[in-house]
Amino acid sequence: MLTLTPVITVSYEVKSAFLFLSALEFAVGILTNTFIFSVNFWDVVRRQPLSNCDLILLSLSLTRLFLHALLFLDAIQLIYFQRMKDPLSLSYQIIVMLWMVTNQAGLWLTTCLSLLYCSKIARFSHTLLLCLASWVSRKVPQMLLGAMVFSSICTLICLGDFFSRSGFGFTTMLFMNNTELNLQITKLNFYHSFIFCTLGSIPPFLLFLVSSGVLIVSLGRHMRTMKAKTKDSHDPSLEAHIKALRSLVSFLCLYVVSFCAALISVPLLMLWRNKIGVMICVGILAACPSIHAAILISGNAKLRRAVETILLWIQSSLKVRADHRADPRTPDLC
Repeated sequence: MLTLTPVITVSYEVKSAFLFLSALEFAVGILTNTFIFSVNFWDVVRRQPLSNCDLILLSLSLTRLFLHALLFLDAIQLIYFQRMKDPLSLSYQIIVMLWMVTNQAGLWLTTCLSLLYCSKIARFSHTLLLCLASWVSRKVPQMLLGAMVFSSICTLICLGDFFSRSGFGFTTMLFMNNTELNLQITKLNFYHSFIFCTLGSIPPFLLFLVSSGVLIVSLGRHMRTMKAKTKDSHDPSLEAHIKALRSLVSFLCLYVVSFCAALISVPLLMLWRNKIGVMICVGILAACPSIHAAILISGNAKLRRAVETILLWIQSSLKVRADHRADPRTPDLC
């Protein structure tokens, strides 16, 4: 059996480094997702129609803003309030449960994005698949609504189960003075709620895998067709396949990494009481959505143009300031 040395307390230097890393990841996550949200929401303000992809990105960025806030609260709670030798506090458990249901909502939205990519880019020959792809591309708002309804139902069920078990555990602790027994009851309740919330992520993850697999098969067929017909390297369909797969494969890798980090953090927190290990897992959980947001920006033409516009504006502002400092006689129009 794997055993780790308990690290109940950590040094001030480790806490400071973890706090700095958490603040940096929080800032990057908030910046990237606020940028995605602002660019798309500005089109809503100007009453310009949003594409299906932009609508999903708008919803996904809003979800991830909440996700980063929860992860930063988790880090603060872990540094200053949660001690490894004590049972998990109710506030820490609530933060973990809210993170799980928010992460599940983000998974549903990414699955919708994967289905949209598959319907728009993949090439089908079967009539049923063509009809299904056409239906998906026309029903994205309804898909988003359905994903949010299903995610909300799972959230209510998970939180209801969690609070009912927490209430039962609290009542049991009032009538029992056995500290070790109370700790075991808290662990069992948390394990059950964690597994119960994890089960809700299985349907969207399977849909994501299926749609990504279909896109990969379509890419392979398209590349074989292009090799047989022409040697022209510039193929818009091929580029669209590659951009979509880059986004989906990156999300798949990041989601698997974050899911493994979440699974590992539970025994580190409850069994081995290794605070440094839990800190590393929380850092990984915060880094993954930030990296994926940056990949989404690089793969979206509208977001790239917005980044270029901002960079040009910053460059011109710095140039004006430099020219003004070089020639102080230049009148200040402001």
